[in-house]
Amino acid sequence: MALNMGQKILVTGGGGYIGSHCVVELIETGYHPVVIDNFSNAVREGDVPESLLRIEKFLNTQIEFHELDLLDKPGLEKIFKKHSFYAVMHFAGLKAVGESVEQPLKYYRVNLSGTINLLEVMQSHGVRNLVFSSSATVYGDPQKLPIDEQHPTGGCTNAYGKTKYFIEEMVKDQCTAEKDWNAVLLRYFNPIGAHISGQIGEDPQGIPNNLLPYVAQVAVGRRKHLNVFGNDYSTPDGTGVRDYIHVVDLAKGHIAAIRKLKESCGCKVYNLGTGTGYSVLQMVKAMEKASGRKIAYQIAPRRGGDVASCYGDPTLAEKELGWKAEYGLERMCEDLWRWQSQNPTGFNNGALP
Repeated sequence: MALNMGQKILVTGGGGYIGSHCVVELIETGYHPVVIDNFSNAVREGDVPESLLRIEKFLNTQIEFHELDLLDKPGLEKIFKKHSFYAVMHFAGLKAVGESVEQPLKYYRVNLSGTINLLEVMQSHGVRNLVFSSSATVYGDPQKLPIDEQHPTGGCTNAYGKTKYFIEEMVKDQCTAEKDWNAVLLRYFNPIGAHISGQIGEDPQGIPNNLLPYVAQVAVGRRKHLNVFGNDYSTPDGTGVRDYIHVVDLAKGHIAAIRKLKESCGCKVYNLGTGTGYSVLQMVKAMEKASGRKIAYQIAPRRGGDVASCYGDPTLAEKELGWKAEYGLERMCEDLWRWQSQNPTGFNNGALP
């Protein structure tokens, strides 16, 4: 185990899909995560997210958890009084693109006000290191591919993407104003897959907004068929192309980001992706192979706000963070299938309806 002297890291939204996988990596590299979550994207088991209970079991450890919403500033103050944090990893937020178009105010209130509270409480307690969970949605419609970090940002097609963009700008301004602040903004492409244990993974509440959980639910028999939104894009097979990255690779990128903070790096921005784009139909085939099951799909009209192709250039992260995605498509699908087949209804793990 690497010696990070048990440095305490506050993980907001640590019960969710990406947050929980980062908690695993933090523990395995010798950090001491303290997790807060309000259960908006986490499944509850008593007073704790089920994801964290499972991590405690398979890593044979204990994780400090507090149920807290970032809109509750006094509650946040309390946690910062109790602990001396080296850094904050900020995942908490609402994340459904479609819903953000229908309910923009909700997204602005939760994602922006919540983050302002967090930054102000960090400021008043002298915690000046931040890793932020941003997104390739800040790039809007790609003007060129692959997308590197110099690509213009802000032309977002939905309120969710705009909240990520506004938060990036807030953090940049704060790092400019107070030179002792350090932040690493990580722009994710499309995280998929699950921890190799099959114990934790993505468990969307309601109808999945992302392709792969939906495909996995069709494979396991929870849904009849997949709707493929549009097969008339200017892509090799007409379906949308995206850069999918294994969630464990993504989590390792966050550990590399924390190492970067130790260099007093100021504000840095990195893409986390593989640099390879796969189409919807390629993903369906890959999941058929991993699961050994046929996945029924039908073509549906395009969805508003979807771009034809989006994949990143991850070379800057490799150069400056020493990080590179290691897992390929086959492994992503195998790990996703292990999670889904062992947990057909997700964390509740009941029988199929």
